[in-house]
Amino acid sequence: QMMKFAWDNYKHYALGKNELRPLTKNGHIGNMFGGLRGATVIDALDTLYIMELEEEFQEAKQWVEKSFDLNVNGEASLFEVNIRYIGGLLATYYLTGEEVFKSKALELGEKLLPAFNTPTGIPRGGSLFSPCSGMSWSWGWASAGSSILAEFGTLHLEFLHLSELSGNPVFAEKASDPPSLGSRVMNIRRVLNRVEKPQGLYPNFLSPVTGSWVQHHVSIGGLGDSFYEYLIKSWLMSDKRDSEAKKMYDDALEAIEKHLVKKSAGGLTYIAEWRGGILDHKMGHLACFSGGMIALGAEHAVQDRRQRHMELAAEITSTCHESYARSDTKLGPEAFRFDAGSEATATRLSERYYILRPEVVESYMYLWRLTHHPKYRHWGWEVVQALEKHCRVEAGFSGIRDVYSTTPIHDNMQQSFFLAETLKYLYLLFSEDDVLSLEDWVFNTEAHPLPINHTDFKA
Repeated sequence: QMMKFAWDNYKHYALGKNELRPLTKNGHIGNMFGGLRGATVIDALDTLYIMELEEEFQEAKQWVEKSFDLNVNGEASLFEVNIRYIGGLLATYYLTGEEVFKSKALELGEKLLPAFNTPTGIPRGGSLFSPCSGMSWSWGWASAGSSILAEFGTLHLEFLHLSELSGNPVFAEKASDPPSLGSRVMNIRRVLNRVEKPQGLYPNFLSPVTGSWVQHHVSIGGLGDSFYEYLIKSWLMSDKRDSEAKKMYDDALEAIEKHLVKKSAGGLTYIAEWRGGILDHKMGHLACFSGGMIALGAEHAVQDRRQRHMELAAEITSTCHESYARSDTKLGPEAFRFDAGSEATATRLSERYYILRPEVVESYMYLWRLTHHPKYRHWGWEVVQALEKHCRVEAGFSGIRDVYSTTPIHDNMQQSFFLAETLKYLYLLFSEDDVLSLEDWVFNTEAHPLPINHTDFKA
């Protein structure tokens, strides 16, 4: 019902725009996707399909067939276009087998290639590409034109599927000429394997020119997050054949455990951020995906590590639940701290907002599926009730500016990821385990399901 409400209002007031502004009842375009439109359509497709909202799915499909234009100009973020558009189109193709989604994904994939034209083959920071002209340049705010770990490290799953679907064997070969989609992402991994890691950690910024770190800021939240997620998921998607990805994940997690995992005075386990050796005792909402990731990896670890990692996953997920439970709205802030006597609460005004983010319910879904402890469903239901109470407005769902106020001010934005991720993970939390079974599907970082390759997979 929440999904239908979010979709119907988007369709009514903003169809073809990227997102719905539910208070002013109009559409938002923004600059993240360049000239591309319909981000909410592409992000919502697989959720509508899984929820069997057939009429709504047909409305979305019709928009893709008739109105989705790829011949557009304007700078777009390679990362966002990849996880939302490529991920959404691929997932919908795999779920439905309908060719239109495959052909749009491949056409768009081709347009992303020029972003890799750098001395190292690592796409530039912000990785802006212009879909029409195929030019690529860098967004100013990425530290001195450097590339962001979570951005260039979050292409692997989608690009391997693009390689496979393109039906061109040269695509998946590591040293293909001309360089292909598959070889581009394998090259990124080569660069990361070669570069020296401080204390085994991966900093968030790398120079696409020299292939060395630009500064030593490490975070499992924004800027770093999905790089780690795609290592374990690359291994799972390869049907556990991509041992290089598994080793990189295991080594990275060991360094994180050793240097970043901390326990607060009140007994809450959290993952701190690391700035050139100095710890910043804060955790972002984005980092709350890590409970689910660590649980997913633990499933396949050796026994002693398996138990330790399952406990760590449960503790981190519990800490993220506390960030929700300790707010007046029962929704969590953008970031929360463990210092100056505060625990799992936002101490800065600028970190008190909630923009319909999915990471906490994502971890609830994984922990429910892997442990079947009923608390995860109870916690998920608390989120459903809080969303209905504080984020539902007359024409859709909106983020709020302060989770510690019971009369929240709405931010007038229904994010596309609310339909792609937040509502999908909540639905899966209350579904049977065989709905998008973790045995057969891996979710990209926008919650778009990609099939595990149970046949002879060649990376």
